Amino acid sequence: MMTCLECGRTAHTAGWGDHSMKDALGEDESVRQRSPAHDHDTESRPATEQTPDGHGELAGPDTSRATGPGAFDAPALRPYADMSIEEIAEFAGLRKIDVVAWRDFDDPEAGGSELHAHRILSAWSHAGLKVCMTTSTVPGAWPFMRREGYMVTRRVGRYSIFPRTMISGVLGHLGSGDGLVEIWNGMPFFSPLWARSPRIVFLHHVHAEMWKMVLPKGMAEAGNAIEQYLAPPVYRRTQIITLSSSSKREIVERLRLPARNVTVVPPGVESHFSPGTTRSEVPLVVAVGRLVPVKRFELLIETLVKLKPNHPELQAVIAGEGYERPMLEELIRKEGAQEWISLPGYVDQAELIDLYRRAWVVASSSLREGWGMTVTEAGACGTPSVVTRISGHEDAVVDGVTGFLCDTTDEMVENLHSVLTDEVLRKRLGNTACEHASQFNWDATARQSLAVLASQAVKRR
Repeated sequence: MMTCLECGRTAHTAGWGDHSMKDALGEDESVRQRSPAHDHDTESRPATEQTPDGHGELAGPDTSRATGPGAFDAPALRPYADMSIEEIAEFAGLRKIDVVAWRDFDDPEAGGSELHAHRILSAWSHAGLKVCMTTSTVPGAWPFMRREGYMVTRRVGRYSIFPRTMISGVLGHLGSGDGLVEIWNGMPFFSPLWARSPRIVFLHHVHAEMWKMVLPKGMAEAGNAIEQYLAPPVYRRTQIITLSSSSKREIVERLRLPARNVTVVPPGVESHFSPGTTRSEVPLVVAVGRLVPVKRFELLIETLVKLKPNHPELQAVIAGEGYERPMLEELIRKEGAQEWISLPGYVDQAELIDLYRRAWVVASSSLREGWGMTVTEAGACGTPSVVTRISGHEDAVVDGVTGFLCDTTDEMVENLHSVLTDEVLRKRLGNTACEHASQFNWDATARQSLAVLASQAVKRR
Protein backbone atom coordinates (compact mmCIF):
# COMPACT_ATOMS: atom_id res chain seq x y z
CA MET A 1 0.00 0.00 0.00
CA MET A 2 1.28 3.48 -0.78
CA THR A 3 0.15 7.06 -1.09
CA CYS A 4 0.16 8.60 -4.53
CA LEU A 5 2.54 11.55 -4.66
CA GLU A 6 0.35 13.63 -6.94
CA CYS A 7 -3.06 13.03 -5.39
CA GLY A 8 -2.51 11.53 -1.97
CA ARG A 9 -4.88 8.62 -2.62
CA THR A 10 -3.98 5.37 -0.91
CA ALA A 11 -3.66 2.55 -3.39
CA HIS A 12 -3.50 -1.19 -2.72
CA THR A 13 -1.56 -3.55 -4.96
CA ALA A 14 -1.83 -7.28 -5.04
CA GLY A 15 0.32 -10.19 -6.20
CA TRP A 16 -0.47 -12.07 -9.40
CA GLY A 17 0.34 -15.69 -8.73
CA ASP A 18 1.92 -17.69 -11.54
CA HIS A 19 0.33 -16.23 -14.66
CA SER A 20 2.65 -16.64 -17.62
CA MET A 21 3.13 -13.97 -20.25
CA LYS A 22 1.40 -16.21 -22.77
CA ASP A 23 -1.62 -16.62 -20.50
CA ALA A 24 -1.74 -12.93 -19.77
CA LEU A 25 -1.63 -11.92 -23.41
CA GLY A 26 -4.29 -14.45 -24.21
CA GLU A 27 -6.79 -12.42 -22.22
CA ASP A 28 -8.65 -9.36 -23.47
CA GLU A 29 -6.66 -6.47 -21.99
CA SER A 30 -8.58 -3.60 -23.51
CA VAL A 31 -7.73 -0.12 -22.33
CA ARG A 32 -10.27 1.61 -20.14
CA GLN A 33 -11.79 4.42 -22.14
CA ARG A 34 -12.10 7.45 -19.97
CA SER A 35 -11.03 11.02 -20.09
CA PRO A 36 -8.06 11.94 -18.05
CA ALA A 37 -10.13 14.58 -16.55
CA HIS A 38 -8.23 13.21 -13.55
CA ASP A 39 -4.83 14.07 -14.85
CA HIS A 40 -1.78 16.09 -13.90
CA ASP A 41 -1.54 17.87 -17.22
CA THR A 42 -4.46 16.00 -18.60
CA GLU A 43 -5.70 15.13 -22.02
CA SER A 44 -8.47 12.82 -23.15
CA ARG A 45 -7.75 9.18 -23.90
CA PRO A 46 -8.19 8.12 -27.49
CA ALA A 47 -11.03 5.83 -28.41
CA THR A 48 -10.46 2.11 -27.98
CA GLU A 49 -10.49 -0.08 -31.05
CA GLN A 50 -10.69 -3.87 -31.11
CA THR A 51 -7.97 -5.61 -33.08
CA PRO A 52 -7.91 -9.15 -34.52
CA ASP A 53 -5.90 -10.49 -31.59
CA GLY A 54 -8.64 -9.44 -29.19
CA HIS A 55 -6.70 -6.73 -27.47
CA GLY A 56 -8.10 -3.26 -27.04
CA GLU A 57 -5.83 -1.06 -29.13
CA LEU A 58 -5.82 2.69 -29.06
CA ALA A 59 -5.98 4.81 -32.17
CA GLY A 60 -2.52 5.49 -33.59
CA PRO A 61 -0.66 8.76 -33.17
CA ASP A 62 -1.97 11.76 -35.03
CA THR A 63 0.25 12.86 -37.89
CA SER A 64 -2.11 15.32 -39.51
CA ARG A 65 -0.81 18.51 -37.93
CA ALA A 66 2.20 20.68 -38.69
CA THR A 67 5.59 19.68 -37.34
CA GLY A 68 5.70 22.49 -34.80
CA PRO A 69 8.47 23.84 -32.55
CA GLY A 70 10.76 21.81 -30.38
CA ALA A 71 13.98 19.86 -30.11
CA PHE A 72 15.04 20.17 -33.75
CA ASP A 73 15.89 23.80 -33.03
CA ALA A 74 18.91 22.53 -31.09
CA PRO A 75 22.08 22.41 -33.27
CA ALA A 76 22.97 18.84 -32.24
CA LEU A 77 19.55 17.59 -33.36
CA ARG A 78 19.17 19.47 -36.63
CA PRO A 79 20.59 16.55 -38.70
CA TYR A 80 17.52 14.54 -37.65
CA ALA A 81 14.96 17.21 -38.55
CA ASP A 82 14.07 15.74 -41.95
CA MET A 83 14.23 12.11 -40.85
CA SER A 84 11.27 9.87 -40.06
CA ILE A 85 11.18 7.84 -36.88
CA GLU A 86 12.34 4.80 -38.86
CA GLU A 87 15.27 6.72 -40.35
CA ILE A 88 16.33 8.15 -36.99
CA ALA A 89 16.28 4.68 -35.41
CA GLU A 90 18.22 3.11 -38.28
CA PHE A 91 20.83 5.87 -38.33
CA ALA A 92 21.47 5.53 -34.58
CA GLY A 93 21.14 1.74 -34.41
CA LEU A 94 18.13 1.83 -32.11
CA ARG A 95 16.18 -1.42 -32.34
CA LYS A 96 15.20 -2.23 -28.74
CA ILE A 97 14.32 0.44 -26.19
CA ASP A 98 13.61 -0.16 -22.52
CA VAL A 99 11.36 2.24 -20.62
CA VAL A 100 10.98 2.48 -16.84
CA ALA A 101 8.05 4.35 -15.33
CA TRP A 102 6.27 4.64 -12.00
CA ARG A 103 2.75 4.28 -13.42
CA ASP A 104 1.15 2.63 -16.42
CA PHE A 105 -1.36 4.22 -18.80
CA ASP A 106 -4.06 1.89 -17.43
CA ASP A 107 -3.48 2.96 -13.83
CA PRO A 108 -6.59 4.54 -12.22
CA GLU A 109 -4.40 7.52 -11.28
CA ALA A 110 -2.71 7.85 -14.68
CA GLY A 111 -2.49 11.34 -16.07
CA GLY A 112 -0.59 13.52 -18.48
CA SER A 113 2.77 11.87 -17.89
CA GLU A 114 1.33 8.45 -18.73
CA LEU A 115 -0.51 9.74 -21.79
CA HIS A 116 2.66 11.46 -23.00
CA ALA A 117 4.64 8.22 -22.67
CA HIS A 118 1.90 6.18 -24.34
CA ARG A 119 1.75 8.43 -27.37
CA ILE A 120 5.51 8.41 -27.87
CA LEU A 121 5.97 4.67 -27.30
CA SER A 122 3.07 3.90 -29.65
CA ALA A 123 4.66 5.96 -32.42
CA TRP A 124 8.02 4.27 -31.92
CA SER A 125 6.44 0.82 -31.94
CA HIS A 126 4.45 1.56 -35.09
CA ALA A 127 7.75 2.50 -36.72
CA GLY A 128 9.14 -0.97 -36.01
CA LEU A 129 11.10 -0.45 -32.78
CA LYS A 130 10.83 -3.03 -30.02
CA VAL A 131 9.73 -1.06 -26.98
CA CYS A 132 9.35 -2.65 -23.53
CA MET A 133 8.03 -0.71 -20.54
CA THR A 134 8.55 -1.77 -16.92
CA THR A 135 6.16 -0.21 -14.42
CA SER A 136 4.19 -0.89 -11.24
CA THR A 137 1.16 -3.16 -10.96
CA VAL A 138 -2.36 -2.02 -11.75
CA PRO A 139 -5.08 -3.42 -9.46
CA GLY A 140 -7.28 -5.84 -11.40
CA ALA A 141 -5.04 -5.91 -14.48
CA TRP A 142 -2.75 -8.56 -15.93
CA PRO A 143 0.99 -8.30 -15.22
CA PHE A 144 1.83 -8.42 -18.94
CA MET A 145 0.15 -6.88 -21.95
CA ARG A 146 0.86 -5.47 -25.38
CA ARG A 147 -0.56 -2.05 -26.19
CA GLU A 148 -0.20 -0.37 -29.59
CA GLY A 149 2.78 -2.60 -30.31
CA TYR A 150 4.81 -1.98 -27.16
CA MET A 151 5.12 -4.44 -24.31
CA VAL A 152 4.14 -3.53 -20.75
CA THR A 153 5.42 -5.47 -17.75
CA ARG A 154 3.75 -4.53 -14.48
CA ARG A 155 6.23 -5.91 -12.01
CA VAL A 156 5.55 -4.99 -8.41
CA GLY A 157 3.84 -2.44 -6.18
CA ARG A 158 4.15 1.33 -6.08
CA TYR A 159 6.94 1.41 -3.49
CA SER A 160 8.91 -1.65 -4.56
CA ILE A 161 9.01 -0.76 -8.27
CA PHE A 162 11.95 1.57 -7.62
CA PRO A 163 14.39 -0.78 -5.84
CA ARG A 164 13.31 -3.77 -7.95
CA THR A 165 13.93 -1.85 -11.16
CA MET A 166 17.34 -0.70 -9.97
CA ILE A 167 18.28 -4.25 -8.99
CA SER A 168 17.19 -5.50 -12.41
CA GLY A 169 19.36 -2.84 -13.97
CA VAL A 170 22.40 -3.77 -11.91
CA LEU A 171 21.90 -7.42 -12.93
CA GLY A 172 21.73 -6.42 -16.58
CA HIS A 173 18.06 -7.27 -17.14
CA LEU A 174 17.28 -3.64 -17.94
CA GLY A 175 19.30 -0.87 -19.52
CA SER A 176 21.61 -3.06 -21.57
CA GLY A 177 19.81 -2.78 -24.92
CA ASP A 178 20.08 -0.11 -27.58
CA GLY A 179 18.50 2.63 -25.47
CA LEU A 180 16.66 3.39 -22.25
CA VAL A 181 14.07 5.99 -21.30
CA GLU A 182 13.50 6.80 -17.64
CA ILE A 183 10.31 8.63 -16.71
CA TRP A 184 11.16 10.67 -13.62
CA ASN A 185 7.83 11.42 -11.96
CA GLY A 186 8.68 12.67 -8.50
CA MET A 187 10.82 9.76 -7.36
CA PRO A 188 13.70 8.90 -9.74
CA PHE A 189 14.96 5.44 -10.72
CA PHE A 190 18.61 6.63 -10.66
CA SER A 191 19.25 5.10 -14.09
CA PRO A 192 22.68 6.79 -14.46
CA LEU A 193 23.95 4.45 -11.74
CA TRP A 194 22.96 1.22 -13.47
CA ALA A 195 22.01 1.69 -17.13
CA ARG A 196 24.66 0.56 -19.61
CA SER A 197 22.88 1.73 -22.75
CA PRO A 198 22.38 5.24 -24.14
CA ARG A 199 19.63 6.86 -22.09
CA ILE A 200 17.40 9.88 -21.70
CA VAL A 201 14.97 11.05 -19.02
CA PHE A 202 11.45 12.46 -19.33
CA LEU A 203 10.98 15.03 -16.54
CA HIS A 204 7.84 17.14 -16.89
CA HIS A 205 8.28 19.42 -13.90
CA VAL A 206 9.78 19.80 -10.44
CA HIS A 207 7.44 18.54 -7.71
CA ALA A 208 8.59 21.01 -5.03
CA GLU A 209 5.52 21.99 -2.94
CA MET A 210 3.60 18.92 -4.11
CA TRP A 211 5.51 16.76 -1.63
CA LYS A 212 4.10 18.71 1.32
CA MET A 213 0.62 18.86 -0.16
CA VAL A 214 0.05 15.12 -0.31
CA LEU A 215 2.49 13.27 1.96
CA PRO A 216 3.02 13.12 5.74
CA LYS A 217 5.73 15.40 7.06
CA GLY A 218 8.56 12.85 7.24
CA MET A 219 7.87 11.33 3.83
CA ALA A 220 7.42 14.75 2.25
CA GLU A 221 10.76 15.93 3.55
CA ALA A 222 12.45 12.75 2.34
CA GLY A 223 10.93 13.03 -1.12
CA ASN A 224 11.89 16.67 -1.42
CA ALA A 225 15.44 15.95 -0.26
CA ILE A 226 15.85 13.21 -2.85
CA GLU A 227 14.52 15.44 -5.63
CA GLN A 228 16.40 18.59 -4.62
CA TYR A 229 19.72 17.27 -3.32
CA LEU A 230 20.37 13.57 -3.88
CA ALA A 231 19.19 13.10 -7.47
CA PRO A 232 20.62 16.20 -9.25
CA PRO A 233 24.33 15.23 -8.94
CA VAL A 234 23.49 11.78 -10.31
CA TYR A 235 21.73 13.23 -13.37
CA ARG A 236 24.16 16.06 -14.21
CA ARG A 237 25.39 14.32 -17.37
CA THR A 238 22.00 12.96 -18.43
CA GLN A 239 20.02 14.31 -21.35
CA ILE A 240 16.58 15.34 -20.07
CA ILE A 241 13.43 16.05 -22.08
CA THR A 242 10.81 18.38 -20.64
CA LEU A 243 7.63 19.82 -22.13
CA SER A 244 8.08 23.58 -21.93
CA SER A 245 10.68 26.33 -21.78
CA SER A 246 9.28 27.53 -18.46
CA SER A 247 9.60 24.03 -16.99
CA LYS A 248 13.17 23.89 -18.30
CA ARG A 249 14.00 27.13 -16.48
CA GLU A 250 12.58 25.71 -13.27
CA ILE A 251 14.49 22.44 -13.64
CA VAL A 252 17.73 24.30 -14.24
CA GLU A 253 17.18 26.73 -11.34
CA ARG A 254 15.76 24.37 -8.72
CA LEU A 255 17.64 21.17 -9.52
CA ARG A 256 20.80 22.92 -10.72
CA LEU A 257 21.05 20.77 -13.82
CA PRO A 258 23.00 22.11 -16.83
CA ALA A 259 20.72 23.94 -19.26
CA ARG A 260 22.59 22.40 -22.21
CA ASN A 261 21.37 18.96 -21.10
CA VAL A 262 17.66 19.87 -20.95
CA THR A 263 15.75 19.74 -24.23
CA VAL A 264 12.24 21.14 -24.68
CA VAL A 265 9.87 18.92 -26.68
CA PRO A 266 6.24 20.13 -26.45
CA PRO A 267 3.40 17.59 -26.22
CA GLY A 268 1.00 17.05 -29.09
CA VAL A 269 -2.69 17.71 -29.57
CA GLU A 270 -5.01 15.11 -31.07
CA SER A 271 -6.71 16.07 -34.34
CA HIS A 272 -10.17 15.29 -32.96
CA PHE A 273 -9.88 18.37 -30.76
CA SER A 274 -11.32 20.86 -33.23
CA PRO A 275 -13.76 23.79 -33.23
CA GLY A 276 -17.48 23.10 -32.99
CA THR A 277 -20.43 25.06 -34.32
CA THR A 278 -22.42 25.89 -31.17
CA ARG A 279 -21.41 27.55 -27.91
CA SER A 280 -23.43 27.42 -24.73
CA GLU A 281 -26.30 29.89 -24.73
CA VAL A 282 -25.26 31.06 -21.26
CA PRO A 283 -21.74 31.85 -19.98
CA LEU A 284 -19.99 28.52 -19.37
CA VAL A 285 -16.64 28.10 -17.61
CA VAL A 286 -15.05 24.64 -17.87
CA ALA A 287 -12.15 23.18 -15.88
CA VAL A 288 -10.68 19.70 -16.38
CA GLY A 289 -8.41 17.78 -14.04
CA ARG A 290 -8.13 15.37 -11.16
CA LEU A 291 -9.75 16.53 -7.95
CA VAL A 292 -6.46 16.62 -6.07
CA PRO A 293 -4.59 19.25 -4.03
CA VAL A 294 -2.20 20.45 -6.74
CA LYS A 295 -5.11 21.51 -8.96
CA ARG A 296 -6.44 23.85 -6.21
CA PHE A 297 -10.04 23.66 -7.41
CA GLU A 298 -11.14 25.23 -4.14
CA LEU A 299 -9.53 28.46 -5.37
CA LEU A 300 -11.34 28.16 -8.69
CA ILE A 301 -14.66 27.68 -6.90
CA GLU A 302 -13.99 30.77 -4.80
CA THR A 303 -13.15 32.66 -8.00
CA LEU A 304 -16.38 31.54 -9.68
CA VAL A 305 -18.42 32.57 -6.65
CA LYS A 306 -16.90 36.06 -6.83
CA LEU A 307 -17.69 36.17 -10.55
CA LYS A 308 -21.31 35.06 -10.25
CA PRO A 309 -22.94 38.37 -9.14
CA ASN A 310 -21.88 40.05 -12.39
CA HIS A 311 -22.95 37.03 -14.47
CA PRO A 312 -26.26 35.76 -13.07
CA GLU A 313 -26.61 33.09 -15.77
CA LEU A 314 -23.08 31.74 -15.24
CA GLN A 315 -22.65 27.96 -15.31
CA ALA A 316 -19.45 26.06 -14.47
CA VAL A 317 -18.33 22.47 -14.94
CA ILE A 318 -15.30 20.93 -13.21
CA ALA A 319 -14.77 17.59 -14.96
CA GLY A 320 -12.64 15.00 -13.23
CA GLU A 321 -12.45 12.65 -10.29
CA GLY A 322 -10.31 12.43 -7.19
CA TYR A 323 -10.23 12.06 -3.44
CA GLU A 324 -10.92 15.77 -2.83
CA ARG A 325 -14.45 15.44 -4.22
CA PRO A 326 -16.15 15.45 -0.76
CA MET A 327 -14.31 18.62 0.25
CA LEU A 328 -15.18 20.37 -3.02
CA GLU A 329 -18.81 19.27 -2.84
CA GLU A 330 -19.03 20.64 0.70
CA LEU A 331 -17.50 23.93 -0.45
CA ILE A 332 -20.02 24.19 -3.27
CA ARG A 333 -22.87 23.53 -0.81
CA LYS A 334 -21.46 26.09 1.61
CA GLU A 335 -21.44 28.70 -1.16
CA GLY A 336 -24.96 27.74 -2.27
CA ALA A 337 -23.64 27.01 -5.75
CA GLN A 338 -25.09 23.54 -6.31
CA GLU A 339 -27.38 24.76 -9.09
CA TRP A 340 -24.64 26.25 -11.26
CA ILE A 341 -21.33 24.52 -10.41
CA SER A 342 -21.31 20.84 -11.33
CA LEU A 343 -18.81 18.04 -10.71
CA PRO A 344 -19.75 15.37 -13.28
CA GLY A 345 -16.75 13.13 -12.50
CA TYR A 346 -14.98 11.35 -15.33
CA VAL A 347 -16.21 12.28 -18.80
CA ASP A 348 -15.57 10.26 -21.92
CA GLN A 349 -13.78 11.66 -24.91
CA ALA A 350 -16.89 12.78 -26.77
CA GLU A 351 -18.23 14.54 -23.68
CA LEU A 352 -14.89 16.26 -23.10
CA ILE A 353 -14.71 17.58 -26.66
CA ASP A 354 -18.31 18.77 -26.36
CA LEU A 355 -17.45 20.61 -23.13
CA TYR A 356 -14.48 22.33 -24.74
CA ARG A 357 -16.56 23.37 -27.74
CA ARG A 358 -19.47 24.71 -25.68
CA ALA A 359 -17.31 26.51 -23.10
CA TRP A 360 -16.84 30.25 -23.33
CA VAL A 361 -13.53 29.86 -21.52
CA VAL A 362 -11.44 27.13 -19.86
CA ALA A 363 -9.91 27.88 -16.47
CA SER A 364 -7.15 26.35 -14.35
CA SER A 365 -6.05 27.26 -10.84
CA SER A 366 -3.30 24.62 -10.76
CA LEU A 367 -0.09 25.10 -8.77
CA ARG A 368 2.12 22.78 -10.85
CA GLU A 369 2.00 21.74 -14.52
CA GLY A 370 4.59 20.50 -16.98
CA TRP A 371 2.53 22.04 -19.76
CA GLY A 372 -1.22 22.05 -19.20
CA MET A 373 -2.60 19.88 -21.97
CA THR A 374 -6.19 20.87 -21.26
CA VAL A 375 -5.24 24.39 -22.35
CA THR A 376 -4.08 23.36 -25.83
CA GLU A 377 -6.90 20.82 -26.16
CA ALA A 378 -9.40 23.58 -25.46
CA GLY A 379 -7.47 25.93 -27.72
CA ALA A 380 -7.70 23.43 -30.57
CA CYS A 381 -11.48 23.65 -30.07
CA GLY A 382 -11.32 27.43 -30.39
CA THR A 383 -11.71 28.10 -26.67
CA PRO A 384 -9.47 30.57 -24.80
CA SER A 385 -8.05 29.97 -21.32
CA VAL A 386 -7.65 31.90 -18.09
CA VAL A 387 -5.07 30.16 -15.92
CA THR A 388 -2.53 30.60 -13.15
CA ARG A 389 0.87 32.01 -14.10
CA ILE A 390 3.04 28.96 -13.45
CA SER A 391 5.68 27.00 -15.35
CA GLY A 392 4.02 25.03 -18.11
CA HIS A 393 1.06 27.37 -18.37
CA GLU A 394 3.49 30.08 -19.45
CA ASP A 395 4.09 28.12 -22.66
CA ALA A 396 0.66 26.60 -23.17
CA VAL A 397 -0.94 30.07 -22.99
CA VAL A 398 0.35 33.11 -24.87
CA ASP A 399 -0.65 35.83 -22.41
CA GLY A 400 -3.14 38.25 -23.90
CA VAL A 401 -3.11 36.38 -27.21
CA THR A 402 -4.62 32.92 -26.61
CA GLY A 403 -5.84 33.60 -23.08
CA PHE A 404 -4.64 35.17 -19.84
CA LEU A 405 -2.08 34.26 -17.17
CA CYS A 406 -3.06 35.33 -13.65
CA ASP A 407 -0.97 35.99 -10.55
CA THR A 408 -3.83 36.33 -8.05
CA THR A 409 -7.41 35.21 -7.55
CA ASP A 410 -8.62 38.77 -8.08
CA GLU A 411 -6.76 38.90 -11.39
CA MET A 412 -8.40 35.64 -12.43
CA VAL A 413 -11.84 37.08 -11.57
CA GLU A 414 -11.05 40.18 -13.62
CA ASN A 415 -9.80 38.26 -16.66
CA LEU A 416 -12.68 35.79 -16.60
CA HIS A 417 -15.08 38.73 -16.40
CA SER A 418 -13.42 40.35 -19.43
CA VAL A 419 -13.62 37.18 -21.53
CA LEU A 420 -17.23 36.46 -20.58
CA THR A 421 -18.32 40.05 -21.17
CA ASP A 422 -16.48 40.95 -24.37
CA GLU A 423 -17.57 38.74 -27.30
CA VAL A 424 -15.04 40.30 -29.68
CA LEU A 425 -12.20 39.61 -27.24
CA ARG A 426 -13.43 36.09 -26.62
CA LYS A 427 -13.55 35.24 -30.33
CA ARG A 428 -10.15 36.79 -31.00
CA LEU A 429 -8.55 34.81 -28.18
CA GLY A 430 -10.30 31.63 -29.32
CA ASN A 431 -9.12 32.01 -32.90
CA THR A 432 -5.50 32.58 -31.92
CA ALA A 433 -5.70 29.74 -29.37
CA CYS A 434 -6.75 27.45 -32.21
CA GLU A 435 -3.86 28.63 -34.36
CA HIS A 436 -1.41 28.16 -31.49
CA ALA A 437 -2.63 24.62 -30.76
CA SER A 438 -2.29 23.66 -34.42
CA GLN A 439 1.51 23.77 -34.06
CA PHE A 440 1.61 20.70 -31.86
CA ASN A 441 1.25 17.05 -32.88
CA TRP A 442 2.32 13.75 -31.38
CA ASP A 443 4.28 12.56 -34.42
CA ALA A 444 6.62 15.54 -34.05
CA THR A 445 6.88 14.91 -30.30
CA ALA A 446 7.81 11.25 -30.89
CA ARG A 447 10.38 12.08 -33.59
CA GLN A 448 12.04 14.81 -31.57
CA SER A 449 12.19 12.64 -28.45
CA LEU A 450 13.77 9.77 -30.38
CA ALA A 451 16.27 12.19 -31.91
CA VAL A 452 17.50 13.11 -28.42
CA LEU A 453 18.02 9.42 -27.62
CA ALA A 454 19.63 8.86 -31.02
CA SER A 455 22.13 11.65 -30.36
CA GLN A 456 23.26 9.82 -27.23
CA ALA A 457 23.56 6.52 -29.08
CA VAL A 458 25.65 8.10 -31.85
CA LYS A 459 28.00 9.62 -29.25
CA ARG A 460 28.87 6.14 -28.03
CA ARG A 461 30.03 4.84 -31.38
